[in-house]
Amino acid sequence: MCSRPRAILLLVVISITTALSAPAARSSPWVDAYREAAARLVGEAMSTRFAWERLAYIGDTFGNRLSGSQSLEDAIAWAVAEMKRDGLENVHTEPVKVPHWVRGQESAEIVAPRRQRLVMLGLGNSIGTGPAGVEADLLVVRGFDELEAAGSRVKGRIVLFNVPFTNYGETVQYRANGASRAAALGAIAALVRSVGPPGLRLPHTGTLRYADGVPQIPTAAITTEDADKLQRMQERGTAVRVLLKMDAKFLPEADSFNVVGELRGRERPDEIVAVSGHFDSWDVGTGSTDDGGGCVVSWEALRLMKKLNLRPRRTIRVVLWTNEENGTRGALAYRDRHKDELANHVLMFESDGGVFRPTGFGFSGSDAARAKVTDIATLLRGIQADRISAAGEGADIGPSVQAANIPAMSLDVDGNYFLIHHTEADTIDKIDPMDMSRAAAAIAVMAYVIAEMPERLR
Repeated sequence: MCSRPRAILLLVVISITTALSAPAARSSPWVDAYREAAARLVGEAMSTRFAWERLAYIGDTFGNRLSGSQSLEDAIAWAVAEMKRDGLENVHTEPVKVPHWVRGQESAEIVAPRRQRLVMLGLGNSIGTGPAGVEADLLVVRGFDELEAAGSRVKGRIVLFNVPFTNYGETVQYRANGASRAAALGAIAALVRSVGPPGLRLPHTGTLRYADGVPQIPTAAITTEDADKLQRMQERGTAVRVLLKMDAKFLPEADSFNVVGELRGRERPDEIVAVSGHFDSWDVGTGSTDDGGGCVVSWEALRLMKKLNLRPRRTIRVVLWTNEENGTRGALAYRDRHKDELANHVLMFESDGGVFRPTGFGFSGSDAARAKVTDIATLLRGIQADRISAAGEGADIGPSVQAANIPAMSLDVDGNYFLIHHTEADTIDKIDPMDMSRAAAAIAVMAYVIAEMPERLR
């Protein structure tokens, strides 16, 4: 007798696969040839928690995986062995030199008018403060315009950029460029309001970029709650003094690897549909949402095809990138290593927005290719992952896509990714096993049909 959860899961699978097997209203007739394979892929993905359990193992066993760390390299070795166990072909690693930044001990506190701890995370690639730390009066600004208007008042201060989150593209500029903008006016350290929505006093780390010819200053993120408190204190006329201590430093560059596995095409093995995620993470949490989950659901697409003996015309290649978080060295190394075969990449896909409930895909390519992808997406109506949005992109596929004008795709999901992004809260418990199964199913169906259809996506 089935347990109740198992019985419910089986009913869900039966309902979804029945819907997928039947021709959908307003779908193009040509996709009907792939309906049975799509139903099998979705049914297999939805029948187990395999993807979620694999991701849980990664986080529980290896923890977070910052470039240069032993945890990343151990996870890479494990992934190679597991891909071979899954029966994937041409499984190998490709070497990449990566930066090796280490956080060390760190803290921030208000020292006047009375001592209060600030919750913080140093920004990736920041320099340290030295053992004594940096102590100075605080200046809070709400953007670059206020910083410039402050002029000479910036000199000798610690500057806090208190800029509320709107969207990642707009707000991340303060994390990336705030340190150098403040240092150019004489600031001796910088703090940045975490790039994300307010959420339980969680600081968010991430990469900063130092501008050439400008002094490098130590920089950290603080929580949205603490940033707003410091703003209120300044507006009351309270003089606030802060002590920042950071042991952050760079060690010599380290050896790392992209991981590659394939399901070789039966007719056109030199034409490649690439699916991917980045295996490195920040050194907080377990990197389950960013981006262990993206790696696992991309990898799972190939495992599902292999298990169901679905071998498409073209090769489907999975790539687990290294060093997305603080250098994108893996992406650049792939572009350079595979430059002679980039013209044969039919599609490059990246999942790096979390593995919450999938709603469809972003796509960048020609109008004709978009029409094909939109038709294929109708095969995913049963799991409500059939929407094709305006743009598909990713930091790791970007260099290759731009070099050879390759169609690009990314997974669209419905979830509060930026609430836990780059925080200690990025752990497996935030991810629903069924959402992971849906995501793996969606990627598998899309990749399989693009790799199987007679004509190349153009």
